[in-house]
Order: sequence, then structure tokens, then C-alpha cells
Amino acid sequence: MKGTRKSGTRAGGRDESPEGWTDAERAAMKEHADELKKARRRGKTTMADGEADVLAKIAEMPDSDRAMAERIHAVVRASAPDLTPRTWYGMPAYARDGKVVCFFQAADKFKARYASFGFNDVANLDDGSMWPTSWALTQLTAADEAMIAELVKRAVR
Repeated sequence: MKGTRKSGTRAGGRDESPEGWTDAERAAMKEHADELKKARRRGKTTMADGEADVLAKIAEMPDSDRAMAERIHAVVRASAPDLTPRTWYGMPAYARDGKVVCFFQAADKFKARYASFGFNDVANLDDGSMWPTSWALTQLTAADEAMIAELVKRAVR
């Protein structure tokens, strides 16, 4: 029907503002803008700068997210030491040539029921015509850490 409008909720029942973004999404966009300003002020971001930013962001997380983020940070740094740690939309991320390869999204970030570890399109994970790019995490086992390590190594080949 022409001229009818849908309700003001997004998929999953989240409230949306007239602009179409949730408060959490707007906050993430603001964090990203702040990250870009900080990077411009710094000039070239060093590995140490990025490491400090990521560790500070992890320290702000609630206990359950922080424990997973700390372990994932250690696994990614050990598996791909050439990736540069940085924050990306307020999340710990790891980049190559300025492009984010992988990231950790805390469950608390968007009030989700699980955290996630994901890869962007620059990751070399292609496997046929369809492959996963994000994994839900409710806890982190030794087997999960091994899988993340293997995926990160594959992503940067």
C-alpha cells in the first residue's frame, strides 16, 4: 500500500530513532569517528599505540566479555604477530595495511546474548561459494582458541 509506514522497530524488536540507528549503533559510530580523529592526531599509529588502545578497551568490558577478549587478544597476537592491534567502532580489532582483518565484539556492545569473533572481507577465508565470517561465543574453550588461531593464520596467508 502506498503511503503506509512500518512500525518504528527494527528486526529483533530493537527500538530505532527517526534516523534509523539504535543508541548503541550511534555510540559505535561516534567511537569510530573518535578513533579516526585520534589516528589523524597521532600520525602513523604504531603497534604499541594500537596495543595500548586495544588493552584499554578490553579493560572497560564486563568480566565475562573481558576474559574472552583477553584470551582472543593473546591468541591473535601469537597467531599473526604482524597484524596491528587497533580499535574499530570501539571493538578490539587487528589490521593489515590499515584494513581490519578480524575483530572481537563483546556481548555487552550491542546488548547481545553472545559475544562474537568475526572477519572482514580482506581475510583469506574463502572456501567455495559460501563460508562463515563470524562465530558466536558464550565461552572460550581450548578447542575454540585452537580454531581461532588456525582461522587467523589462514586469514593472513
